[in-house]
Amino acid sequence: MWWTWPFLPALVLLSELSVVKVQTAPCQTCRKLTESFIKGLEKTANKNFGGGNTAWEEEKLAKYARSETRLLEIVEGACEKNDFECNQLLEQIEDQVETWWFHRQQEAPDLSEWLCIEELRLCCPPGRFGPDCKECPSGPGGVCGGLGRCEGEGTRLGDGECVCDPGYSGRLCQSCADGYFREKSSNDSIGACAACYHSCKKCLGPQDYKCLDCKPGWMLHDNKCVDIDECGTELARCPSNTYCHNTDGSYECRGCDQACVGCMGSGPARCKKCSRGYRLKGAKCLDVDECSERAIACPGLNEACINEEGSFHCDCADGFIRRDSICVENKPPAGPEKGLFDDITDEEVLVLQQMFFGVVICALATLAAKGDMVFTAIFIGGVAAMAGYWLTEKGDYMLDGFLKGR
Repeated sequence: MWWTWPFLPALVLLSELSVVKVQTAPCQTCRKLTESFIKGLEKTANKNFGGGNTAWEEEKLAKYARSETRLLEIVEGACEKNDFECNQLLEQIEDQVETWWFHRQQEAPDLSEWLCIEELRLCCPPGRFGPDCKECPSGPGGVCGGLGRCEGEGTRLGDGECVCDPGYSGRLCQSCADGYFREKSSNDSIGACAACYHSCKKCLGPQDYKCLDCKPGWMLHDNKCVDIDECGTELARCPSNTYCHNTDGSYECRGCDQACVGCMGSGPARCKKCSRGYRLKGAKCLDVDECSERAIACPGLNEACINEEGSFHCDCADGFIRRDSICVENKPPAGPEKGLFDDITDEEVLVLQQMFFGVVICALATLAAKGDMVFTAIFIGGVAAMAGYWLTEKGDYMLDGFLKGR
């Protein structure tokens, strides 16, 4: 079978997963598949085997035009990779496609008619509908009088009723629908249906004064349809805290202003009662400034009153922030304490080092000058030791750390 060829793994996978019968595939999928198949026929019309000795291949193997090689090339491109319905149907009808390709092309050149209508019984011929392909209602102009479509036409679905074009009605779409009138024809043919004035349900012409009946929300007066003001009658039904707004042929309920509890129109001047936080001043419900009217609107320490529309709120005054429900002064966090010598410069450190050693040597020299041999020895040893220590990095580091409080 041609489904076992190695370049059709997707269809093999679909055959393993599919549980849907052919009969459930829609007519549209079958027609789409056959249209794609015919395009593949046209695309490969001038091709051959493509080998080195084409004449020998066509003579010994088969003619390319009716070969299985060409069939497989067409089938490979018949469905998009992501079109599951097409691929599902294609893998289910391998036998029928092979039969048509090798045996029925001559007597049934229309693949869509032979496959979708006769073999799979998924579609019906034009002008027919339903499981048994019954004939659609027809009139002088064709199906549905040529002014509509037959529900389910061309498929095994639908009830066959006429779905008329806009402006037409009736079993065969021969009458004018509500809101349309029959135009006069210059010959013996029946005139087309044209639209009445927008408020007319029935009319004799397109003008507003040729109405015979009105659409809902309008009433007839001197052959004109006049709008009914539902807001001025008991016809309107609006929920609480909304008001009625009249429109052409109808009405709508709109929300009251936030200053109102119930209203008769838009804005704060049409309130029935003022909302909390508002007070009637003149003819309008206006916002009450609680911050100026209350002696202590915000009792918390360091709090400021901020007025809002219909209310107010308390916030911390400038320079204060709220911590644990209390407004405290907004101070920057304190930094680490400075050491005694934190601000001293490197040059100043060098001078202090020299002064320190000078004082020590001077003290030892003073003691040695008294003639005491012990102090003289200590002086000489100290000078030598300090001179050596002074020249080392360790000594410099120790003195530097000492002077900077390290």
